[in-house]
Amino acid sequence: MENNIEIKYFATEWGNSLPINEFLENIKKFGYNGIEMSLPFESERKKSILKSLKSNGLELIGQYFQSYESDFRLHKYNYEKHLNNLLEAEPLFINCQTGKDYFSKKENLELFMLAQRLSSSSGINIIHETHRGKSLFAAHITQSYLESFPDLKICLDISHWCNVHESLLEDQEEALNLAFERSVHIHSRIGFPEGPQVNDPRAPEWQSILERHLFWWDKVVEINKQNKRSLTITTEFGPAPYMPLQPYSQIPISNQWDINIFMLELLKNRYSNKPT
Repeated sequence: MENNIEIKYFATEWGNSLPINEFLENIKKFGYNGIEMSLPFESERKKSILKSLKSNGLELIGQYFQSYESDFRLHKYNYEKHLNNLLEAEPLFINCQTGKDYFSKKENLELFMLAQRLSSSSGINIIHETHRGKSLFAAHITQSYLESFPDLKICLDISHWCNVHESLLEDQEEALNLAFERSVHIHSRIGFPEGPQVNDPRAPEWQSILERHLFWWDKVVEINKQNKRSLTITTEFGPAPYMPLQPYSQIPISNQWDINIFMLELLKNRYSNKPT
């Protein structure tokens, strides 16, 4: 018997240079369920984006990445300000690049607890992304936070950990298994030991690394099926400087949009009606 869960696919707004309505029409046409993006504070611009989303029948994952302030008090103040701005839009959920790798564990836990309070009061889930430079920058560090905070749910962007640990994480099994258990959202970018993004996952030289990521994502899909929990995936290959450029001409080696559509089709085919 098949035991399927709903998987929704989201485009990243990162790297988009088109007017937002035109971009949303494109992602609708190519079969995405919605977009993952931040929102401006300016009221009319924000309303216009939300109107375009509604008219195109697309869902929103709110995205927080503005972790710029090194002063913790200011950082926490702006973190809350950005989250409240996203919560006003009533997104499907919010994905946060929370904290800093150099904040203390106590400080980063303060931010997680703040997000949990905002989530409880709004009824909108707030999750936290595994990302270089942020609180969940490494597998073993994330394990420590997950053990300290049983309600913590994450966006698994495992490409960063490949880069941070300069490996395909063969020696991080315990940390990975706990991370998979807590993953409710995936960023499907392919990392490798020397960087967070391969230049083109369609190329044969990256096949074994692509397969390694698919192996990890399969585990997350399986766990969410067992827990009868829906799952979301954002195809998040990025523009330069994530996308390597030709020297001198500065022309991108590959096309960001084409790669993200490749990932969309690959994952839809892989997980469509796949039995447990």
